[in-house]
Amino acid sequence: MAKKKVVVSLGHEGLGTTLPEQKQAVKKAAAAVADLVEKDCRVVIVHSNGPQVSMIHMAMTEFGQNHPQYTVAPMSVCSAMSQGYIGYDLQNALRTELINRGISKPVCTVLTQVCVDPYDDAFYEPNKPIGRYMSEEEARKEEEKNNYVRLEEGKGYRRIVAAPHPHDIVEIDSIRALMDADQVVIACGGGGIPVIAQKSRLKGASAVIEKDMAASKLAQMLDADALVILTGVEKVSLNFGTDKQQELNRMTIDQAAQYMAQGQFPRTTMGPKIVAAIDFCRMDEKKETIITDMAHVKEAMDGKTGTKITL
Repeated sequence: MAKKKVVVSLGHEGLGTTLPEQKQAVKKAAAAVADLVEKDCRVVIVHSNGPQVSMIHMAMTEFGQNHPQYTVAPMSVCSAMSQGYIGYDLQNALRTELINRGISKPVCTVLTQVCVDPYDDAFYEPNKPIGRYMSEEEARKEEEKNNYVRLEEGKGYRRIVAAPHPHDIVEIDSIRALMDADQVVIACGGGGIPVIAQKSRLKGASAVIEKDMAASKLAQMLDADALVILTGVEKVSLNFGTDKQQELNRMTIDQAAQYMAQGQFPRTTMGPKIVAAIDFCRMDEKKETIITDMAHVKEAMDGKTGTKITL
């Protein structure tokens, strides 16, 4: 019997914010992924990188300002850096967890480029904040470089970039080959390095990609059986945070779309996860998306908790 192919989308809870936090957080993430490996699944992991890529971008910008002879690193390079050092911590934590469970299985990180459409509407309406808060003078200099900034009242200005939809995954054949070889693969970290195809050349884009959308695209291209989205809650809820909160055990993609239209899932929190689930599950009736937290992934895969979304 063929092993179940699972793409895991790992949220901020699995990585922390600072370097020391990340060292500790990846241990819990590794335990959750190892639970899937123990269930005899072939696993590919996509992780977030929000705080990390902002930290890198801020550090590289500050360095460039203090050392004019060096060029400030573009967003695509910052994304690549975040993939490298997050993958380093995550794959080592997972290797240790598997060995401690008596499982001998290679773990690898694939530096992944994800193609986006240069005409995606997101480039005309950037909304993803990155980096530190800036003064008005610093914000003006960013605008002079044709970058977008946004004022957050009481805090200052922040640079904002586009969040286009993933169109293609450049290293998909390598990822598929490693998965088929029964290795645990970390890919499309932070949603992937956003690039635009220009004939035979790939050009880095000043953007970030939602990691849940990248995970959904990866799951589609790998023909995965399940997309598992690990987040900060055990189940998806309606009327979240109110006295009318209602946890959901199951949803069809039509029901999910209806709830989205009602404004139940904000685009800054649960919204992208639901859109990712819909995109994946519409492939056919055998596909499923499971949304839960790291502590309950094993039970969720057995249908005992979490929220399952199907066609």
